[in-house]
Amino acid sequence: MAASQYAQGVERIVIENCAVATVDADDTEYPSGHVVVAGSTIESVGPGKAPENLQDVVRRIDGTGHLVTPGLVNTHHHFYQWITRGLATDHNLFNWLVALYPTWARIDEQMVYAAAQGSLAMMARGGVTTAMDHHYVFPRGSGDLSGAIIRAASETGVRFTLARGSMDRGESDGGLPPDFAVETLEGALGATEETVDRYHDASFGAMTQIAVAPCSPFSVTTELLKQGADLARRKGVRLHTHGSETVEEEKFCHELFGMGPTDYFESTGWLGEDVWMAHCVHMNDSDIAAFARTRTGVAHCPSSNARLAAGIARVPDMLAAGVPVGLGVDGTASNESGELHTELRNALLINRLGPHREAALNARQALRLGTYGGAQVLGRAAEIGSLEPGKLADLVLWKLDTLAHASIADPVTALVFGAAAPVTLSLVGGRPVAENGGLLHVDEDAVARSTRHEAQRLARIAEEG
Repeated sequence: MAASQYAQGVERIVIENCAVATVDADDTEYPSGHVVVAGSTIESVGPGKAPENLQDVVRRIDGTGHLVTPGLVNTHHHFYQWITRGLATDHNLFNWLVALYPTWARIDEQMVYAAAQGSLAMMARGGVTTAMDHHYVFPRGSGDLSGAIIRAASETGVRFTLARGSMDRGESDGGLPPDFAVETLEGALGATEETVDRYHDASFGAMTQIAVAPCSPFSVTTELLKQGADLARRKGVRLHTHGSETVEEEKFCHELFGMGPTDYFESTGWLGEDVWMAHCVHMNDSDIAAFARTRTGVAHCPSSNARLAAGIARVPDMLAAGVPVGLGVDGTASNESGELHTELRNALLINRLGPHREAALNARQALRLGTYGGAQVLGRAAEIGSLEPGKLADLVLWKLDTLAHASIADPVTALVFGAAAPVTLSLVGGRPVAENGGLLHVDEDAVARSTRHEAQRLARIAEEG
């Protein structure tokens, strides 16, 4: 783009002299290039320095020693678990859930707000520009939990999808959660629709979107899945749930429904290009083919899957079949670090333990999972996930010239294989949210104190019963 073609009268941020990984369809990279941000969108990306005579430049950043990438996109999380980290550390999924549900069922609005602040702060300071939260625990009388989560995301400054979850199958109906932790069918559907009506923004550049998200096959009824899918499609929003996470879930579905999870989901209307599912660890060839045929997305959560001994998802096979795959932190009670950057590395390393070995994933595929793949899964690939003119200016400038990375030959390899890279600048819609390793809109020390206080308060309440 020639300098004369740049629009007039809009404030610009110029980043130059840095390596650029665009993660576009051609994986275009520049060893030394530039990005020009105009207002909330990317105006140009290219090799070399940006034009010197650009108008209305409010900031020109020398990115020497840095790599700029699209911002990271988190596709699966449970924010409330920030205040129950470090518990049940030697359990598989079902036993872990049984151990923690009684505590989670006692959360309230202040706890959820603090936990959301902690979860969001950890991600935002580590390069996440689009976050999501699958919140499905709504104890009676606990307050406005959805509103608290959305408020925390707005204050942090990240783009956000709230997957309004629900559970209506308690222990007395053969489910895992205690009865006092679940909603009624009518209550769950009504509250979900109200959340969509109140908060969902379908416009380009939206900061807040809502998805319909019954929790899992072992915590919701078939009717909630079916009516939830109908609700989502009537409202034009996406659908999210957990699927095929463990061998125990596979057994549960066969015993209760007479079929595996993928066939069960298809029978309830839960496969489609507007659906993404978390984990999908135990998928056979026909399951993967069904996801590819319907363009159903997957949120791959390698650290959580390892922590809970769930297994290794067949990510290389999913990608080869054309399944959209993004990365997820998952709840911080099963991934205590709470960072998405570590999932780039763990996705690559863990998948190399599978049958594809060293050919499973490479550094650039891992980066794509954490950026464009996540944008696909959230239905926002036209807006975010790659550095291209016209897309939203959600990007991260990673510092790679310190002791931890300076001797690694390739910047993308340094980012993925190396230690967590410091974030020099993170922009969401052209607005800085993190700089020089710290957050700009949230007091991290205050959040740390608040989350510790609420974790201790929850532990006391749970102990008292």
